[in-house]
Amino acid sequence: MLTYVCNFITGGRLMNKADLVVAMAEEIGLTKKDAEKALDVILEKIQSALVSGDTVKLSGFGVFAVKGRKQREGTSPATGERILIPATRTVGFKPSKTLKEVVK
Repeated sequence: MLTYVCNFITGGRLMNKADLVVAMAEEIGLTKKDAEKALDVILEKIQSALVSGDTVKLSGFGVFAVKGRKQREGTSPATGERILIPATRTVGFKPSKTLKEVVK
């Protein structure tokens, strides 16, 4: 399946959720409805783990982790005045060595 995803990327196409559901259904032999349900559960579990501050490691794929951004100064594009940008949390992704090699 990873090769399938890479073919979409190198071919210049964007693989959306519907494409991924179809690919999963064909690969595993599920109905599209069951494949979509499985994908929704996976994404929901990853999201809830990240919201809790946990790290999600998928061997052979990569690691999703919550990263903090410190408060910093910036410039308002509208007025040019200096503003304080508050600290935020964001999600980072680090691809595994395997994924990096496949995408080369």
